[in-house]
Amino acid sequence: MAAIGSVCVYCGSSAGANPRHAEAARALGRGLAEGGLRLIYGGGRVGLMGVIADAVLAAGGRAIGVIPEHLEAKEVGHRGVTELRVVGSMHERKTVMFELADAFVILPGGFGTLDEAFEMLTWRQLRLHDKPIVFLDSDGYWAPFLVIVEHFIREGFARDDSRNLFTVVSDVAAVIPTLLRQPAPAVPDAIRRF
Repeated sequence: MAAIGSVCVYCGSSAGANPRHAEAARALGRGLAEGGLRLIYGGGRVGLMGVIADAVLAAGGRAIGVIPEHLEAKEVGHRGVTELRVVGSMHERKTVMFELADAFVILPGGFGTLDEAFEMLTWRQLRLHDKPIVFLDSDGYWAPFLVIVEHFIREGFARDDSRNLFTVVSDVAAVIPTLLRQPAPAVPDAIRRF
C-alpha cells in the first residue's frame, strides 16, 4: 500500500441532531492538518462538511472540495478551501474524490454518505482498490450499520471476510493511526475495533 497523503472524508451536509458529531468532525479536521494529511471532501460549506473543512483550514492544512455543478449553483460550495473542483455530476464527483484519495473516513451522515461509503466498500470487495476505509463511530452512530453488515453475512449475501473491508473506531484520536497502519490479515474473526 502506498503512503497516505490524502484522506477522503464522507460526511453529512447537515450537522445532525447530536453536537458530538460536529465535535468529532472538528477534531478530525485538526488532526488531518497537524498530521500533514490533505482533506478530500464533498466541497460544501454546510453541515459536517463545512465543519471539517473549516477545521482543516484553521489548523493550517489543505482542503480540496469536489462539488457537482447543480450543488454549486445553489451556492453551497465552500469558497475558502485550498481548491474547489466543480464537476459535471455526482458520479464524476465520486470518481474524482476516489482518484485524489489514499484512504477514506466515514463520519455520520445520511443517504449520500452511505451511498459513497457503500461504493468504496463494493469497489474494495471487487479488488478495484485496497485503500483503507475507516468508520468513525461517533457516539455509536454506526451501530445500526454494523448490524446490517452482520445481517448480510448471516443471510448469505456477503462473505465472512466482508468484515475485512473496513475498520471501525469509536475515538477520533484513533482514526489517523488506524489509517497509517498496514492492512490487517485477510480474514479476521470480527470487525476490527480500536
